Amino acid sequence: MAMSEALTSAVADTVGPDVSASTLHAENQQLREQVAQLEHQLKQLQRMIFGTRSERHVPDNPDQLLLGEAFTTDEGQQPEPPKQTITYQRGKAKKVRPEDCVSDSGLRFDASVPVKTITLPAPEIEGLSADEYEVVDVKVTHRLATRPASYVVLRYERPVIKLRERQALVTTAAPVGVIERSLADVSFLVGLLIDKFQYHMPLYRQHQRLEAAGITLSRATLTHLVHRACQLLQPIVDAQLDHILLSRVLAMDETPIKAGKSKKRRGKMQQGYYWPLYGEDDEIVFTYANSRARYVIEDLLNDAFTGVLLSDGYKAYASYVAKTEGLIHAQCWAHTRRQFFEARDDEPAAVDACLEQIKGLYKVEEAIREQSLSGEAKRAYRLEHSKPIVDGLIEWAQEQQQRMALLPSAPFTKALNYLLSRRIELQVFLEDPAVAPDTNHVERALRPIPMGRKAWLFCWSEIGAEYVGVIQSLITTCKLHQVDPYVYLTDVLQRIDQHPNQQIIELTPRVWKAKFAASPFTSDLDVAA
Repeated sequence: MAMSEALTSAVADTVGPDVSASTLHAENQQLREQVAQLEHQLKQLQRMIFGTRSERHVPDNPDQLLLGEAFTTDEGQQPEPPKQTITYQRGKAKKVRPEDCVSDSGLRFDASVPVKTITLPAPEIEGLSADEYEVVDVKVTHRLATRPASYVVLRYERPVIKLRERQALVTTAAPVGVIERSLADVSFLVGLLIDKFQYHMPLYRQHQRLEAAGITLSRATLTHLVHRACQLLQPIVDAQLDHILLSRVLAMDETPIKAGKSKKRRGKMQQGYYWPLYGEDDEIVFTYANSRARYVIEDLLNDAFTGVLLSDGYKAYASYVAKTEGLIHAQCWAHTRRQFFEARDDEPAAVDACLEQIKGLYKVEEAIREQSLSGEAKRAYRLEHSKPIVDGLIEWAQEQQQRMALLPSAPFTKALNYLLSRRIELQVFLEDPAVAPDTNHVERALRPIPMGRKAWLFCWSEIGAEYVGVIQSLITTCKLHQVDPYVYLTDVLQRIDQHPNQQIIELTPRVWKAKFAASPFTSDLDVAA
């Protein structure tokens, strides 16, 4: 009794005598919500640090045994029946290789790969004359080999000729380089760009490789060469952006990058953003801005785009579309799915039901691709198969939202609100066959930016960040159109100075593939080879 009175007195001293039961209940509810939020954040952090970040969903199967269950026995279980030993002979068949294998070893390569033939001597015929043996066949074995990255110095010898009649000395003019008075051949420039931006090798590592090869250049020279090459390519990217803005369906996203020293925070890099714009002709341009605000979207689109803007759930896009006439906003189902996936720990049964329905949407899209549907046929197929799924999801979310036990701050509640607040935008793809149900194609195309962040970490200046956007726009678009970036860049860097500015669109990868890919310009190194 004394202990109970002591506890009551301690609580009264802590909360005060005037605190009502309703106040305590409200504080308790608030603390429960905070605990739930912190537990959810902890699970997310643990998954990001220690677990897989994959969002692959495998529904639980009650009939599926857990690992080890198949080997456990219950008490009273019947003893195992006697085992029978069966013996048999197993043949060793020749391994079946794909049709494009050139040898029994399974090595596959195309005609562009150089092959060095090495003829091995036969010790059995040493000392024999030619009439004592006959070569009836040749067996071939292939091995894949490599050399360290090699550099070549092109030495141009220009004869100096004395013309006796004119009493004058003449000589052949030096070949014109891509960059005036530069020591770099176009092959070296393209190699720098490809290694850094396609394979994400920072310039300081390329500098180390040059030194190991016996070549002395400063790192500042390498940086200068990359900047000059990107300056030459800038007009091509500008023309590509102009063409993208003519698209009827435009997909847009943003991804962070550190660029430029901060004036306010010494020693810190400023936070910048790439804003990739993906057009309907499979072209992409990475534009850089030092902000993630809505005005960046306004500056980029600049009333030049009218059509369907496909994006994720970032509110800046919705705000821009709301104030701009002639635009339709479509949003991404993959981001909607992610909201529910992250709430699965709190509501596993409900979330699994939702994920299965969203999975049905993607099965419909897979069937459309398999049947090569387009235009009105694609629209009709979506209305027949996808629309009932979408309508069912929206109705289900509205029912779930009425549950009294859901906390407003719960991840599942936020996922429901995310879906219902965007239900109009999420249904645009049903009526327009040109609109994708998600922005996954943009996410895949912008992967070089986060991969680069892991390699070269940041851009030293904002101008450097803009140049990264220039070269990544061309390399990524080349990949989208199955164009070799090395061949393309080698050609356009030599072609751009002599190409009419009014026809600069011809040098974008999409048009270049049809117009110049059959006979591209090459470097003197390739000619000499």
